[in-house]
Amino acid sequence: MGRAFEYRRASKEKRWDKMSKIFPKLAKSITIAAREGGPDAEINAKLRTAINNAKAQNMPKDNIDAAIKRAAGKDAADISEVNYEAKGPHGVLLYIECATDNTNRTVSNLRTYLNKSGGEMVQGGSLDFLFARKAVVEFPTEGLEMDEIELGLIDHGLDELEINEGTAYAYGEYTQFGALQEGAEKLGINVSKASLQRISTNPQEFSEDQLAEIEKLIDRIEDDEDVQAVFTNIA
Repeated sequence: MGRAFEYRRASKEKRWDKMSKIFPKLAKSITIAAREGGPDAEINAKLRTAINNAKAQNMPKDNIDAAIKRAAGKDAADISEVNYEAKGPHGVLLYIECATDNTNRTVSNLRTYLNKSGGEMVQGGSLDFLFARKAVVEFPTEGLEMDEIELGLIDHGLDELEINEGTAYAYGEYTQFGALQEGAEKLGINVSKASLQRISTNPQEFSEDQLAEIEKLIDRIEDDEDVQAVFTNIA
């Protein structure tokens, strides 16, 4: 009984720790989307996406509503979306997307993480050609006729469809992001996540030991409250 209790408590603490890190990031994306396109998700596609992504992570409705309301406040105007590029240990490339109200703090934190891992920031734009920006829509495949789904999504900008362990990943050009989501909605697909991602155009292989070191750095970066996403050239 004692061990079972300890396991349940540890499991809960792990979930709470994850939520304490991811909810503020999701809230920022909702606030930014509402600030840019208005609080009505029916006519603001970016906000609708941010809300759906938050719901997929079980973010409570009260938190979502609070994030939308925050868009009208003074603090929301100070939040900006900025990107940073870096090289990590063993030559891994990192493209880091942030949402911050203090770029000095964000840059300082990122430099600290990188320096401790033998990495460094690089000049903005120097990695642009090494990453292709893609629209990605993720959804569970259970109960779906995937051949029909693929044909249907092609009419809405689908370039490639991958399936991995029961989850489908629909890829399209980043300019087709809205069309791809709209197509998924029309086909009755229960989208679990939709995002703009940066896919490496020249992915590299790393050894297990190298990956362990690289992933330690990525975990540290992703834990930062200002960091929204980290993309790499790991194969």
